[in-house]
Amino acid sequence: MDRRHFLTGLAASVFVAGHTRLAFAAPTVSRAVIPLWQGEPPGGGGPTGNLIISATGAQRNIALPTLTMIRPAVPRGQAVLIAAGGGYKRIEMGKEAWPAAEWLVARGITAYVLSYRLPGEGWKDGNRVSLQDAQRALRMVRQREKQVSVLGFSAGGHLLGLAATRSDYPSYAPQDDIDQLPATADRAALIYPIITLEQPYTHTSTHRILVGPHASATENAAWSVQNYVRPQSPPFFLVQAEDDPVSNPENTLIMEHACEQQHVAVELHRYSRGGHGFGMGRPGTPTVAWPGLYEKWLSRLV
Repeated sequence: MDRRHFLTGLAASVFVAGHTRLAFAAPTVSRAVIPLWQGEPPGGGGPTGNLIISATGAQRNIALPTLTMIRPAVPRGQAVLIAAGGGYKRIEMGKEAWPAAEWLVARGITAYVLSYRLPGEGWKDGNRVSLQDAQRALRMVRQREKQVSVLGFSAGGHLLGLAATRSDYPSYAPQDDIDQLPATADRAALIYPIITLEQPYTHTSTHRILVGPHASATENAAWSVQNYVRPQSPPFFLVQAEDDPVSNPENTLIMEHACEQQHVAVELHRYSRGGHGFGMGRPGTPTVAWPGLYEKWLSRLV
C-alpha cells in the first residue's frame, strides 16, 4: 500500500460529513497524521487497498492505524485521545470523533483522533488489535503531552475503557523505546459506552466481533471493562440516554457501581432521551447538555 496516498486520504477525511468549520481551516491550528507503528503492526495481516470512508465519514478497511493530532493555536496544556464507535465494524469519525476534536480544539485542548485496526479485517492478532492500537496511542500521546485523558464513544468507549483500566496488560511485545512509556490516562470520559459483554448484555456488535456468539462466561468477563476497575484507575465521566437501544442503559450503572466499589471517582450523567450515537449532543434532546458538564470536569485537571 502507498503510505503517502493513505495519509493524504486520512487527513482529508477530517473535512467529511458537514463538520468542516473554521476551527480546522484556520492556519494557526496545526495538524499532523502520525502512524502508530514504525513498520508492520503487531502480528501482521490486515486488509489490502485504501482506507474506505463512507458518505458520513465512517472509516473501515484500516490497513495503517494512525493518530491525527490537532493542536490549537494556544494550547492550554491538556490533550485528549478520542476513539469513535461503530461496533468494531467501522469507526464513526464524521459523527463522533471529528466533531469532538473540533470542540476540544476550540477550547485550547489538543485532540488526538485514533484510527484503530478493526478485528474483523484479517489481522492475525484478532480481537487484540484495537487494544494494541489504543495502548500504543496512549504511549505516543504520553510522550508528547503532560496531561492525557481519553474520550470514547460507544465501542470506542469500550476500547478506551479497557485501555484506561488495563494499562499493565501487555497486549503486544515492545517495538521500540515508546513502548517503555506507561499506557496510562489521567482521566477517562466514556459516552454511551459498551461496558459489559457479560449476560444478559450479549446482543451488541462489540460482543459479536470480540468474542463471538458462543463465548464462554470467562471470555465475556475477560472483555468487560468493569472487571478491571481498581483503586488506581483514573476518574471516570459517564454519559448515557435512558432510551439507548444499542448500549443497554445498565452499562453506565454497572461502570458507576464498579468505580464506587473500588473508591474511584466517577461522575454519571443520564438523560431521559437521546438514543444512541448522539455524539456531542442530539438537538432537541437533553443530551445537548453533556459537553458543558464535560468541560467543567476537564477543567479540574488544570
